[in-house]
Amino acid sequence: MTQVNGFFKRLITACTLLAMPVLAWAQPADPKPWQLNMGRGVTSSSQHAYDAHMIAFWVCVVIGIAVFGAMFYAMFKFRKSKGAVAAQFSHNTTAEIIWTVIPVVILVIMAFPATKKLIAMYDTRDAEMTVKVTGYQWMWKYEYLGEDVEFTSRLAKQSDAFRQSKQVATVKDNPHYLLEVDNELMLPVNTKIRFVITADDVIHAWWVPALGWKQDAIPGIVNEAWTDIQTPGVYRGQCAELCGKDHGFMPIVVRAVSKEDFQKWLASKQPAPAPAPAAPVEAPAAPATEAAPADAAPAAAGAAPQAAPTDESAPQAQA
Repeated sequence: MTQVNGFFKRLITACTLLAMPVLAWAQPADPKPWQLNMGRGVTSSSQHAYDAHMIAFWVCVVIGIAVFGAMFYAMFKFRKSKGAVAAQFSHNTTAEIIWTVIPVVILVIMAFPATKKLIAMYDTRDAEMTVKVTGYQWMWKYEYLGEDVEFTSRLAKQSDAFRQSKQVATVKDNPHYLLEVDNELMLPVNTKIRFVITADDVIHAWWVPALGWKQDAIPGIVNEAWTDIQTPGVYRGQCAELCGKDHGFMPIVVRAVSKEDFQKWLASKQPAPAPAPAAPVEAPAAPATEAAPADAAPAAAGAAPQAAPTDESAPQAQA
């Protein structure tokens, strides 16, 4: 009886472990304690990765059930205690062809959807906005290209002070320990956003798990990626490439908001327009009366020669 109870306990445990990925089907973007399956994420790219993962998972489950089922059936059905005698052969051409062709067919079938999704993940065309990400030791710089808005984002001072205090962090007191920043990256939802990613000093990697991709930031090279966040919220990540002594203190925080709220935030960050230049002041015109004396002088000079003949005619009259 004890052996039967032990068998059922082991059977229940095995079934629970197999069912855990199904129970984790709709887990949110942030990881949770004892999470066994990958999260769906909040973008098209993360959904593609999740779908490819689940297809491969269920294919592996079916193969495992078939292989281990056949193995356990053979071990119990044809065991020595029942008088079974093992066949004496070393090769079977038919069996070898079957167990070679079937895996190849399975891989080819799985390659078609995986390739389609992989191509879509790298298609940055028709993006509505572009964000440039530059990695530094040890912070990030964000530039909204064409909007005249840029800023740096680094570990929040409060988290940095707690880190240097040598205190022990707990989930209750610091639920996002070393994952807080002074300036969050604001992005609109339901918008295709293109990222151009590079670095200024050493190799970094910009990674937010909820977005479903990771991209290296390499000095002198510009890599591309894109996202379209479908659910408003706060999504956190970190630098995923060893980049120096403070590599573990380069968090990333993305806050996804509605398009209207994003436009308001963007307008508040843009510099005020420069004042229009003042119109030039014209010099006042000279008064018209000042030109009168100059006109009168020639008139007076012209009148003098006409009086001379009158004076000369007087002696003639007397004569």
